[in-house]
Amino acid sequence: MDNFNVVEQFGIDVFNEETMRQRLPKNVFKALKKTIAEGKELDSSISDIVANAMKDWAIEKGATHYTHWFQPMTGITAEKHDSFISPTNDGTVIMEFSGKELIKGEPDASSFPSGGLRATFEARGYTAWDPTSYAFVKGGSLYIPTAFYSYSGEALDKKTPLLRSMDAVSDAALRVLKLFGNTTTKRVVATVGAEQEYFLIDKKNYDKRKDLIFTGRTLFGAPAPKGQELEDHYFGVIKDRIAEYMKDLDERLWKLGITSKTKHNEVAPAQHENAPIFAPANLATDQNQLTMELMKKVALEHGLVCLLHEKPFAGINGSGKHDNWSLSTDDGQNLLDPGNSPMENAQFLTFLAAIIKAVDEYADLLRMSVASPGNDHRLGANEAPPAIISIFLGEELQGVVDALVEGKEYTSNGKQMFNVGVSSLPDFPKDSTDRNRTSPFAFTGNKFEFRMVGSNLNIAGPNTILNTIVANSLTEFADELESAKSFNEALHDLLVKTIREHKRVIFNGNGYGNEWQEEAERRGLPNLKSTVDALSCITAPKNVALFKKFKVYSEIELHSRQEILLENYSKVINIEALTAADIAKTEILPAVMKFAKDVCDIAASKKSAGIEPTVETAVAKKVNELTVQLSEKAYELSDAVVKAHAIEDEEAKARCYHDEVFSTMQSLRAVADELETIVGEEYWPYPTYDELLFNV
Repeated sequence: MDNFNVVEQFGIDVFNEETMRQRLPKNVFKALKKTIAEGKELDSSISDIVANAMKDWAIEKGATHYTHWFQPMTGITAEKHDSFISPTNDGTVIMEFSGKELIKGEPDASSFPSGGLRATFEARGYTAWDPTSYAFVKGGSLYIPTAFYSYSGEALDKKTPLLRSMDAVSDAALRVLKLFGNTTTKRVVATVGAEQEYFLIDKKNYDKRKDLIFTGRTLFGAPAPKGQELEDHYFGVIKDRIAEYMKDLDERLWKLGITSKTKHNEVAPAQHENAPIFAPANLATDQNQLTMELMKKVALEHGLVCLLHEKPFAGINGSGKHDNWSLSTDDGQNLLDPGNSPMENAQFLTFLAAIIKAVDEYADLLRMSVASPGNDHRLGANEAPPAIISIFLGEELQGVVDALVEGKEYTSNGKQMFNVGVSSLPDFPKDSTDRNRTSPFAFTGNKFEFRMVGSNLNIAGPNTILNTIVANSLTEFADELESAKSFNEALHDLLVKTIREHKRVIFNGNGYGNEWQEEAERRGLPNLKSTVDALSCITAPKNVALFKKFKVYSEIELHSRQEILLENYSKVINIEALTAADIAKTEILPAVMKFAKDVCDIAASKKSAGIEPTVETAVAKKVNELTVQLSEKAYELSDAVVKAHAIEDEEAKARCYHDEVFSTMQSLRAVADELETIVGEEYWPYPTYDELLFNV
């Protein structure tokens, strides 16, 4: 659209609060708004009214169907569409949609990953409307965000545990706020802003790469002569073709009520970023899933392909999804804002200490929450934090917590400030710290930026973990403070004790350096380098106890997720290995052999003319050596896949795929990439990094 009016068009395809106000009776709107604000169950007496209004609105927007839109444990979204039509006795139809249909659906649950929760013959599953996430119209259907669970009540999706964790952290935070005299706040909401990084490449080149088609990343590829070393792409001028794509994407997102705020070129060539404004965690999750879907769809309309893999190209930056997490009250207070008064500072430091404690005690769960085969390529590389969980506070906050623990006066910029006590905690400025790109979990003014999340990941998982572990710390704080004789003294002692016990997780330095790896080991911090290493922690007794305590996951749900993630790891590496072996055998080998033949023909022609073919002989010899290695490695890889595939135990299978199959893939790639630097361009069977990264 040439004259897109953002204010008029924003949220036009969403059954949002403004639309509800216009279309629902006042008492129904008030009840529904209360449900949304407080996270309570919807009164069934008003569900038919809401459903009818939603249906009429959707039909006016061109919808003929509705779907319960959910997020199974595949990590993506799922949808089954039913029409609004209902037959009548005279052979015609009417358009109907009941409250029962709005609130509950029954999709087949047998073909989604369940980790043993469901057998094939146990097909029944249910979807339940999440009224705290707005319905919307897309592609001729009314989309109703829902949770997904089994006939026996186990969560089969990403959203149900997230909603449970949001309730848990809200209940715990309310107990702490009450101790500070806040009796008006009724709900605390975990809010999230997910920065989404991605690559755009030309579809014509994409179509010539089996590895990109089947795996989302390049399994082969020698570095281009130019990469990101000149730092000229980051925040650089956006090319016209990309700008048109971004404009189109923004308009689609805005219509769906997604607050797409920022767009720019990222560090690597062909890499870009989109960032929204904060939203409640469940709504942010829904919107991020929609954003990824639309990124791919809009790209195709522009003759492009959007790559969301964490590391589509070796040797340059991969893509993350920085998860900016905070806690806010229903009356607009950000609990991670230091505030302007001593008591506000005390409240802030209480929540800060709870988070420090949570991250230290459950670092393994945070690492597990971002574990994936794709993210293994990225974590610890030049653009991403290491696999070691630590917290960055910055100079100002570090000074505050140090002074608190040491019982000293806090000073800032050489100026003496308040004595560190509970009623006179220092007033310190916001945004007074630098940003640390190497930190996995960095305080950035009024939020924490969880930088480890991979670009392709559903953010429900990491935020479920964050909410739950912080809920645990806050609950323990409330238990101790509620029984204290002197709140001020007890709070001071609690903050000092908490920071002393958990300060090992605070690190403000360079997370990329080898020194930090050594220092982290001395501190006793876990370093779970691979997905397979990280997944073992899911069913650790302390973690099972945590999730059962807050009813976020049952023990059987945890075991199911561990099995699903292990299976997924093996399947992903299996697909990559089969694809790599196929490309090596059917594309690279024939191309290399043709090149070698032509070189030998030239050598023979020269020799018959009495000219010594020195160069040709050297090239042919080198190519022959590498060709033999390539063939051997390709068949070695096939054998490794057969071995891994035969293992029945899921953890042992995943370990074999990691230790043997993946490592063999890497050695095969090394040979192929060296051949690419020797073989003539016209012989090479697929587009190179030069063409992929610099041809848009």
